[in-house]
Amino acid sequence: MLAQKRILLIIGGGIAAFKSLDLIRRLRERGADVTCVLTKAAEEFVTPLSASALSANKTYRDLFSLTDEAEMGHIELSRAADLVVVAPATADLMAKLAQGLANDLASTLLLATDKKVLIAPAMNVRMWEHAATRRNLTALTGDGVLVVGPDEGDMACGEYGPGRMSEPLAIVAAVEAALSDGPLNGRRILVTSGPTHEPIDPVRYIANRSSGNQGTALARALAAQGADVVFVTGPATAAPPDGVEVINVQTARQMADAVQAALPVDAGIFAAAVADWRVEGPAGGKMKKGGGHGLAGLKFSENPDILASVAQMKTGRPALVVGFAAETDDVVANATAKRDRKGCDWIVANDVSPKTGIMGGDENQITLISADGADSWPRLTKDQVAQRLAAEVAKALNA
Repeated sequence: MLAQKRILLIIGGGIAAFKSLDLIRRLRERGADVTCVLTKAAEEFVTPLSASALSANKTYRDLFSLTDEAEMGHIELSRAADLVVVAPATADLMAKLAQGLANDLASTLLLATDKKVLIAPAMNVRMWEHAATRRNLTALTGDGVLVVGPDEGDMACGEYGPGRMSEPLAIVAAVEAALSDGPLNGRRILVTSGPTHEPIDPVRYIANRSSGNQGTALARALAAQGADVVFVTGPATAAPPDGVEVINVQTARQMADAVQAALPVDAGIFAAAVADWRVEGPAGGKMKKGGGHGLAGLKFSENPDILASVAQMKTGRPALVVGFAAETDDVVANATAKRDRKGCDWIVANDVSPKTGIMGGDENQITLISADGADSWPRLTKDQVAQRLAAEVAKALNA
């Protein structure tokens, strides 16, 4: 897919720069022609010689090089590439790109290019979560900049959280998607995610421990494959992904309404952990102890079954309907029964008993249940599960 594609790789200054050397090798394995640009800070971590040896091309470093700039080299570099990749994209590089600064070769190239730009952020978790970085990210995605990652995990500084640069193969996949229409181009896919909150009174609600991490990762992976994603999310702890249409809801009935409004779609993937029951007539004021409104006074009503309502549509049913089953025992048997009962095409089943650490965690171990039976996957990160599931969705829709 990358044969004869020209990639301009800008390597920023961070410990993740060592991964960029492997990225060069992976891109060249697939036929890409890679030219590297190192920032001054990047040279503290990798050398121009290493980048040149792996890319088999000259590595550029200096905006004011007499030889390179004799023919306006920074303009030529920025226009000759099919794609500009920034890996690692440090907080500083992201800020420069978002604000249109151009005080070195890397930032000048980014401002002068007329090609797509893909960034792979990498920084300390506090820097990634800082309001300034979030503003810059919003500005960049609004300008059409593509983003892969970051991943969550241990940092070189000893902290843990989001901020690790995506692995080279994940960046390669994003490069391939950026340079093609993607296997899901033109497909509209609905993804539900997160918990729902069912109010008891203005200060209390019924919920579950879903973080929304898996649904968020799935929406991001589908968008990377070229899909037009409608992301309906309850009040999850995971931030919604960039580059998708986000619809925020609180309750199961709001989610049901949002799902109906989003139809028709090519595929519906229902990863949300929707509350089965809601309190009938929640109190308008805070309920007090001894006020005659104890537990025995709560009346419950059944919430709409969103998955079944879509899976059993007589007309306009999505070509693929995927449900999720979070189980604590007899996982495959219970999930298989759920698939039959709901009428969906696939069920993504997992064991969320406390010993697994999956509910709210960073990893997942699923069994994909379809008409062909149960296919158990190894334990993977939720991003890896999402990428693999997105590939299966693309395969099914394009069959």
